Amino acid sequence: MKKKWLAALSISFLMIGILAACSGGENEPASSPGDSGEKEAKDPIVLRLADNQPDNYPTVVGDKEFAKLVEEKTDGRIKVEVYAGGQLGDEKSVIEQVQLGSIDFARVSASPLAEFSKDLGVLSMPYLFRDADHMWNVLNGEIGEELLAGMEEANMRGLTFYDSGSRNFYNSKHPVEKPEDLKGLKIRVQQSALVVDMVEALGASATPMAYDEVYSALQTGVIDGAENNYPSYYSVNHYEVAKYFTLDGHSRVPEILMISKKVWDDLSADDQKAVKEAAMESQKVQIESWAALVEEAKEKVEAAGNEVVEITDTAPWREAVQPVYDKHGGAYKEWIDRIEAVK
Repeated sequence: MKKKWLAALSISFLMIGILAACSGGENEPASSPGDSGEKEAKDPIVLRLADNQPDNYPTVVGDKEFAKLVEEKTDGRIKVEVYAGGQLGDEKSVIEQVQLGSIDFARVSASPLAEFSKDLGVLSMPYLFRDADHMWNVLNGEIGEELLAGMEEANMRGLTFYDSGSRNFYNSKHPVEKPEDLKGLKIRVQQSALVVDMVEALGASATPMAYDEVYSALQTGVIDGAENNYPSYYSVNHYEVAKYFTLDGHSRVPEILMISKKVWDDLSADDQKAVKEAAMESQKVQIESWAALVEEAKEKVEAAGNEVVEITDTAPWREAVQPVYDKHGGAYKEWIDRIEAVK
């Protein structure tokens, strides 16, 4: 009798186990590895962005805004890591690495990029833009988009333009209100044939010199002046030894945020759209950051008692440098005509 009872009990437990296994009861996990409905979480794509400026500089502020927007627009599938302060190399080496696809994004000046995408050289022509509004109307319009897209021939793709302000003349002798006021002044310039020709067309004497020698050269009278943007004029203390600053805006070469063509081509159409939109939207934050830096420099310079002359009509200056256009502008004639036609 005892044996029959034990056998019946064993059969009952066995049946319960079989029924539980077949029924998929309430305690069964909703899905298990191998179920067709499971969505495996993928690691995000991590891309690197190189910038040679310090961490809080306006271009890096723009880079970080771009990175934030890319992550938001791709729901975290793409993350951009910003490497500021030249961590990934100087501008030329970074450009070359972007071409190869070993660096994904970079922010560089349009000037060195002209060596790789020649049409960008038009942006270095003096007094090309009548003012900042004219510049942004050009860069954010059809012409600017064509220049960015043209970089694909060099295995890069431009995404958007960033602001680097305008370069202006300053000197230690007297206020400069018209081109003739530069006559006879010794002006430090970069090692650039175009810039040398521009300064000499304006009647000054162009003096190529290393940047770190400018302060002492101004102080001792080796040179009378130099040219740069407002924040640089203040931050390297040139305002202490060259009290006359003229806002003539002879050069407005922008910065470019770009992506490797190899990386761009690997992105889906939706991700390309998200990256492009993020770049364009980051421009506003970058411009605002640059404007704040300019305003800070302006306040410090004016507080020091320096005399600032603002040129509102650059037409006489543009006319004075026509020889530069005759010599260097031939390759860009179509671009120049189109840019000058933009309102």
